[in-house]
Amino acid sequence: MNRVPLIDRAHTTPERQALLDSIHGAFGATPNMFRAVANSPAALQSMWAAFGALGASRTLGAKLGEQIAVAVANRNACEYCLAAHTALGRKAGASADEMAAAQVGQASDAATQAALRFALQLVEHRGQVEASEVQRLSDAGFSDEAVVEILAHVALNLFTNYVNVAFDVPVDFPAVKLRPAA
Repeated sequence: MNRVPLIDRAHTTPERQALLDSIHGAFGATPNMFRAVANSPAALQSMWAAFGALGASRTLGAKLGEQIAVAVANRNACEYCLAAHTALGRKAGASADEMAAAQVGQASDAATQAALRFALQLVEHRGQVEASEVQRLSDAGFSDEAVVEILAHVALNLFTNYVNVAFDVPVDFPAVKLRPAA
């Protein structure tokens, strides 16, 4: 049972309604996570802006962004984000096998593997990573811009994971089973 109300976009303040209408337009529905975050218009605006900025960037691409999201979600036992980002990753062109591998921090290509490793290192060590972890990304071909965006994806996903886990937001995407870390 969710621990905060899920805001109905048809019965809320104009500020919340405008944000939820934008989200509804993008998804064709209003996912429960956004309805939970809508309890704070400031938090919702922040989250939606971050999704927009990272989604519009071509530095990493949507597929890698979704692979990072499922790795972080699985590590944080966030069933909501795991389900949502698995579906979004498939829409971004990832195969079911690629998304399942990313869930446990694995990838068949070296660059994606390096990005997933770094993302999970950030989560596991709460940002306290060694210089060699950043260098591994550079060695895998990531620019400084891309390295910072990987970190931004992790930070955004930590926010969404914490929202969904802490508030027990009902999953409204096809369920995906959590997997033990590799």
